[in-house]
Amino acid sequence: MTTIPPSGIPPTGFSRSGRRSLLICGIVLLGMALLAAADWYSALPTTATGHYVGRDSCVQCHAKQVDQWHGSHHDRAMEIPSETSVLGDFDDTSFTRFGVTTRFFRHDGKYLVNTEGPDGELHDYEIKYTFGVEPLQQYMVEFPDGRVQVLRVSWDTVKHEWFYVTPPDVIDERIEPGDPLHWTGIGQNWNTMCAECHSTNLQKNYDLATNTYQTTYSEIDVSCETCHGPASLHLELAESRSLFWDRRHGYGLAELKQAKSTEQVETCAPCHSRRSQIHADFRAGEKFLDHFDPSLLHAGLYHADGQILDEVYVYGSFLQSKMYHEGVRCTDCHNPHSLKLKFKGNRLCAQCHLPGKYDSPTHHHHTDPAGTQCINCHMVEKIYMVVDGRRDHSFRIPRPDLSEQLKTPNACNSCHTKPEESSAWAAKAVREWYGDKRRGDPHYGVAIEAGRRGAPEGVELLKDLLSRRQTPGIVRATAVELLANYPSEEIERESRKAIDDSNPLVRTAALRVFSHDLLQRFPQQVAKHLQDAIRLVRITAARRLAGEPSQLIDAEYRGPLDQALAEYRNAQEVMQERATAQLNLAAFHHALGNGQAVLKSLQTAMRLEPYLSGVRDKLASLLEQSGGDSEEIRKLRAEEANLLARDCKLLPDSTVLQYRRGMLLYLLGEYDQARQALEKACELGPEAYSNWLALALICEKQERWQQAGEALKQMNTLRPNDPAVRGILQRIQQARGEP
Repeated sequence: MTTIPPSGIPPTGFSRSGRRSLLICGIVLLGMALLAAADWYSALPTTATGHYVGRDSCVQCHAKQVDQWHGSHHDRAMEIPSETSVLGDFDDTSFTRFGVTTRFFRHDGKYLVNTEGPDGELHDYEIKYTFGVEPLQQYMVEFPDGRVQVLRVSWDTVKHEWFYVTPPDVIDERIEPGDPLHWTGIGQNWNTMCAECHSTNLQKNYDLATNTYQTTYSEIDVSCETCHGPASLHLELAESRSLFWDRRHGYGLAELKQAKSTEQVETCAPCHSRRSQIHADFRAGEKFLDHFDPSLLHAGLYHADGQILDEVYVYGSFLQSKMYHEGVRCTDCHNPHSLKLKFKGNRLCAQCHLPGKYDSPTHHHHTDPAGTQCINCHMVEKIYMVVDGRRDHSFRIPRPDLSEQLKTPNACNSCHTKPEESSAWAAKAVREWYGDKRRGDPHYGVAIEAGRRGAPEGVELLKDLLSRRQTPGIVRATAVELLANYPSEEIERESRKAIDDSNPLVRTAALRVFSHDLLQRFPQQVAKHLQDAIRLVRITAARRLAGEPSQLIDAEYRGPLDQALAEYRNAQEVMQERATAQLNLAAFHHALGNGQAVLKSLQTAMRLEPYLSGVRDKLASLLEQSGGDSEEIRKLRAEEANLLARDCKLLPDSTVLQYRRGMLLYLLGEYDQARQALEKACELGPEAYSNWLALALICEKQERWQQAGEALKQMNTLRPNDPAVRGILQRIQQARGEP
């Protein structure tokens, strides 16, 4: 029974003390909410950056992941020699190739090798590091100047025997000391060629003046912070008493699990791509194209249809795949810590592709175990480094019909190798199984193959390829480069469209091939990319504008031009120990009109790599273009002419070498020798207009009128009505007193 108080007002259910408790509780909750809000709001500055702390800091919270990582290829990417790390037989064993015997042995607890050194003599060297673990292990030697060199004699961990890792283009030849491909040469130099991808937080520390290295790393192998980024910020946040992760920095690591796959793929790309470096100190989570310039589908690297050819690793292939464009990422198939596949066999693909449809005879039409495996048809394996099988990550549909047309390999004939099992035979079987229509046609390989040949039909094929927006960016960028082989107003319009493409690879390619005439007419279209969000695009635009008159560029872009030019110069200095970078700098300074800097870069290139293939052509070309006739330039020209004389003996059928030598001798005033070299160039390359032009000019110089006339006839045949022919002919007639 409820008692009515004398006031006549019914009770509220709370006493005065109850109401006080409720108020206190509300105040406490409000205070807690305010504290939580303050805790959330008190974020670290946006400029806060992490530093490397080492994997020991990760173990306490991430023991499972570290345990999976132990023994992985990342863990064993590089190690100090020990009983557990060395897999090769160092019990006084030998390996002989082309008369050079390499002996592996141990002494006083050290692992040693006796082999041919840079002087051609046999020496004992201590093994400083092991390199890799499967299917081969290599061994490295450190020299007093800080260079670490990788031996070519390596250990096959499957066959348990020593073998020689041959360069792909020098399989059955002896590599002499002094050759850049000798194990002591630049091609086998760890500091420049390998180290960045086998250790954590590598600092090359190269000194150009002394040509020495003092290379360091935080951890000897590929550890946690290589993929997740420097972890000090993460550690600070994890050990703080905050209720939340930082609202600005999240976990303080690279966000590799976000909705878009790009960040994860670009974190793996630096070590799994064929690329050049344009900015040092890449950290996980940063933009790949701010630090690297990946190779496009160039001849010699990729087949015309995009299949892997040379050692291009994975990224360039994966960019071509439908998987990449559907958001598939590396960790969908690979455990990121153990690096093992997440599932065995076709179960891996069945994560996305219904087994009932694809893992059945109605799809693969095979009964043998090999023929029923998805990867054998869609990820063909190619062998590199003699024993290392790597799979093409473009996940392509087998196209034996393209093999007939483009002379490319195909998955079918990688297994079916009998004489009667031709690509035509395979193409017929595929048509019978799936019909005449092929998914993805018209295939971009047809356009790229035509463009590489410079075939007339290449224009329309490449234009059509560019118009298809679903075509992968790396393919479209390649098409833009190839279209430059067909100069016309129509192609200029394509270049102008491509320069503003949404894909940075396409923008970069378009900037590189933007003609000088277009640049003069539309300079601001190039200049606006000086402020592009991507560093690779910015420095490419800057290089195109280097040396152009300042009035050509709007005032608003002159500051960004200076900044982007500095970025370009810094990009070359990342690899300043390579002659190619020095030659790029020489061409850059030549464009800016800085003669002393040109000379310095040329001299440095000669000092670093005087014999390197490919570099020599660029060097000779720059020496031909270099103004003035200083003693330094004459000396460089003479040195290069002597080297070319040696090369001409080694490669007597090279028209390019003969032409280069002839031109340098001409500039040195050695006219008889120059003429003889150019005569040989014309004999070897009668279709090359430049050979006959150079010969005509030197014969005019020596008043060898009849020979000059013969050269002019050849020029006129190659280029009828060329004004250069008329000009030389008029000078000869005047010199001979002819009307």
